[in-house]
Amino acid sequence: MTTAIIKPQWSPLTIALIVMGFIIFWPLGLAVLVYIIWGEKFGGSPEQAQAYFNKGRDWCTSNKHHRHGRHGYRHGMHSSGNVAFDDYRSEQLKRLEEKRARLDAEIEAFHEYMANLNKAKNREEFDRFMNERRGSRQGYNEPRPNNGDHNDGNQRNNG
Repeated sequence: MTTAIIKPQWSPLTIALIVMGFIIFWPLGLAVLVYIIWGEKFGGSPEQAQAYFNKGRDWCTSNKHHRHGRHGYRHGMHSSGNVAFDDYRSEQLKRLEEKRARLDAEIEAFHEYMANLNKAKNREEFDRFMNERRGSRQGYNEPRPNNGDHNDGNQRNNG
């Protein structure tokens, strides 16, 4: 027979362990806290812990069947007991799902449109950059307007 070194009860030692656990590494402090709160349910043996786990699992699986009802409605829906209403509800849900699918398709189309628009804008900016870069590399500079401030021998006859 084995006994636990630290019993799952509130004592100065366990409180100090919780505080130190949270200071050092928070999951460690949480584990000690869980052990103190629920440790008595396990009884200190792996068999009792497994039995407690199995009991909880059985409870969860038994409640799952009650939530879905006879007709297997999705999203936790259950039968109202009135077949006409259940048919109406399933028809309305189907209509809403179709509308949701259309909205999702429109959202996807809009995102695609925006991506193409951004791609075209980026392409235009890149082309403008490359044209400016090619022009400066070939020694071609756009003519600057002559304000009459400098006389470099390139005077034009304006009339």
